[in-house]
Amino acid sequence: MSLHSNPFSRLLVLASGLLLGAFAVNAQVLDRSIDTENRITRQAAQAQQQINQVDEETQQLIDEYRRVISETESLRQYNEQMQRVVDNQVQEIESINEQLDGLEQTNRDVVPLMIEMAETFGQLVRADLPFRLDERVSRAENIVDLLDRSDITNSEKYRLIIEAYQAELEYGRTMEAYRGALPDGQQVEFLRVGRTLLFWQSLDGRTTGWWNPNSRQFEQLEDRYRLPVSDGLAIARNQVAPDLVRLPVPAPESE
Repeated sequence: MSLHSNPFSRLLVLASGLLLGAFAVNAQVLDRSIDTENRITRQAAQAQQQINQVDEETQQLIDEYRRVISETESLRQYNEQMQRVVDNQVQEIESINEQLDGLEQTNRDVVPLMIEMAETFGQLVRADLPFRLDERVSRAENIVDLLDRSDITNSEKYRLIIEAYQAELEYGRTMEAYRGALPDGQQVEFLRVGRTLLFWQSLDGRTTGWWNPNSRQFEQLEDRYRLPVSDGLAIARNQVAPDLVRLPVPAPESE
C-alpha cells in the first residue's frame, strides 16, 4: 500500500504540518513578546535613569535654595549690623559737629587766657630766685613766641604753656646742685633749695654766699656757713645721705 493511498497517513502529515505551523506562529508571538518585554525593560531603565536625574537635579535645587536662604539670612544680619554702625557713626558725626561748633567759642575764650599766662610766666621767672635764669627766661620767651605760630594748634600751645608752669612748680619740691656763673662772671657751685634759698660756693670751697631776696643781690656769707653749704651740695648730688643742714633763712622785711 502506498503512502499517498493511505488516508491516515495523509491525515498524519496534515496534522504535523498544522502543528509545525502552530509552533512557528507561537515562536513568532514569543519572540515579539520577548522583544516587547526587552523594550519595556529598556524604557523602564531609561525612565528610571531620567527619574534619578530629575531627583538629583531636584536635590541640587533644594541645596541651592537652602544655601541662598542661609546667605540671605546672613546678609540680612550683616545689613542690620552695618545699619547700626552707620547710625552710630551718624550720631558721632552730629556730636563732633556740635563739639566743633563749641570749639570755636572755646578758642575765642582760651586765646586771651593763653596770652595772659604766657606774659605772666615771664614776669614770674624774672621776679623769682635767679637760678638757671638763662634757661628759664628762654622758656618764657619761647611760649610767648609760639602764640603767633600758625603751624601749632591752640591745644598744643596751651599744652606747652601748662608744661612750662609745671616745670616751674617742680622746682619748688626739689633741691639741686649745679655749676654756673655769678653776675661778675665768676664760676661757682650753686645750691638751690626749692624756690626759697639759693646759695653759691667758689670752686675751691673757700668763699660762700647766697642770693638775698630782700636786697635781691648775691652776697657773701660768713665763713661759718661754708661747711653747711658744702654739705648741702653733697646731699643734692646724692654723694651723702640726706641730713639736717643749718642754712640761713631770710627774715621778712618789716614794713
